[in-house]
Amino acid sequence: MSETERTITDPLFEAAYEAAQKSLREGGIPIGAALARGGELIASGHNERVQHGDPIAHGEMSALRAAGRQKSYRDTTLYTTLAPCAMCTGTIIQFKIPSVVVGEAATFPGEFELLRSRGIEVVVLNDARCVEMMRTFQDEHPELWAEDIAE
Repeated sequence: MSETERTITDPLFEAAYEAAQKSLREGGIPIGAALARGGELIASGHNERVQHGDPIAHGEMSALRAAGRQKSYRDTTLYTTLAPCAMCTGTIIQFKIPSVVVGEAATFPGEFELLRSRGIEVVVLNDARCVEMMRTFQDEHPELWAEDIAE
């Protein structure tokens, strides 16, 4: 994992980033995710806890919900703007998603050790836009951020 912050231009990651921006515009928590198979976007989603009053509507959960039933997830990649929390990590493990591409883990460390212990490939992009978006959100809405991560 490179420690250099950079901007990513992968269209599949961009779908996750755009979803995070949509959540922010809606007054929600700016975390987005996208599910892809074979380089093709299946679905994207964003954190909807605030918008729907749903405590488990994290970005990853929203993207999986938008993807609908899949016979298998073993050939998919999940893209997410922020390191997955314990709940989302459990879902990734449950569905045997083999690869997770993460925008950043500087503002929230996530559960990488657990993912990797289950054989899941984790790639951290250190995307500067994601870091700035989350730092700004956490500074401006500390109580909402604490609620989202159950602190």
